[in-house]
Amino acid sequence: MARMRTARRILVGGAALAAAGWALREVPAELGVRPLTSGPDRAARIRRSPQFRDGAFVNTMPEQTTLVSRPPVGVLGELAKDKEQRRPAGLVPLRVPPTDPPPADGVRAVWYGHASTLVEIEGKRVLFDPVWSRRPSPSQLVGPKRHHPVPVELGELPEVDAIAISHDHYDHLDLATIRSLTRTQKAPFLVPLGIGAHLERWGVPAYRIIELDWDEEAQVAGLRFVATAARHFSGRTFARNDTLWGSWVVAGRNRRVFYAGDSGYFEGYRGIGSAHGPFDLTLMPIGAYSPAWPDVHMNPEEAVNAHLDLGGKLLLPVHWATFTLALHPWAEPVDRLWREAKARDVRIAVPRPGEAVDVSAAPTVEGWWEMLH
Repeated sequence: MARMRTARRILVGGAALAAAGWALREVPAELGVRPLTSGPDRAARIRRSPQFRDGAFVNTMPEQTTLVSRPPVGVLGELAKDKEQRRPAGLVPLRVPPTDPPPADGVRAVWYGHASTLVEIEGKRVLFDPVWSRRPSPSQLVGPKRHHPVPVELGELPEVDAIAISHDHYDHLDLATIRSLTRTQKAPFLVPLGIGAHLERWGVPAYRIIELDWDEEAQVAGLRFVATAARHFSGRTFARNDTLWGSWVVAGRNRRVFYAGDSGYFEGYRGIGSAHGPFDLTLMPIGAYSPAWPDVHMNPEEAVNAHLDLGGKLLLPVHWATFTLALHPWAEPVDRLWREAKARDVRIAVPRPGEAVDVSAAPTVEGWWEMLH
């Protein structure tokens, strides 16, 4: 019997090691590529960029962007307490996304969770920062897990006309999702400068990659895409800022949408609004803020400020609800946003994951999350 138990333990341990090895096999690819080593043409473009100095991309807005180099006093204690408040108390309600054609002249959005959002503008579909994996991490063995499923499988997505990425952090750029979209979709990937090196390593054909510096633009499917500034940083390893980060303006003949990506608040939103707005819809990040990184993630009140600076008509909050990436309670971002929006008479829509929002007839806010905290 003892011999059988030992043999069983060996078998179980071997199976666990094999499973771990299988799960870790993609880690080298997940880490991406140093773009300066990915070819002379891309390296030359990077070195010419006004955002590239002393071997790295930088924020060129006058405010200094900093990250706290060590955890604030007491942060370990904060991590250990109130953990239950940092996830929903029940099941996040999902909706089945619509399958009808996009409105020919309007704007409609489907938020899938976190930052992943499908925007339909003047009959075309743009997919922003798609992440379908269970964890935003270089390994699916570690990292924050989803609080809710994605409301639609990747293979069930409608045909999209463009896929736009804001930066290369794991919660915005996901290897498994990119590989799947490369197989199942034909759309080009629009990315900030340098990120094309990651995509090429992951099997995206070069002809499907459009890399832009800030203030550069491209025409795709009759839409004008402009890469605009953000106040953030990049990196999939300990080396930071090898690739550029940014936001996106998507303009049709009459309709305009702004996607902020990840960003701290900065005065440049007024300039973006003046140059490219007003916007029928802004997608603004409201979660994962902290006193430890005030310059790289805006809080809900700052998201409202930025929306107004941009000349936005309807604000749809993203970057909340799906992954726990900061210490604040799960629903605090949207509670604060709703309070600020009412105080300043700002139109917002807070859809459930999978729920479509028609900008011309946005539903009233229902407070569906209030039962979950």
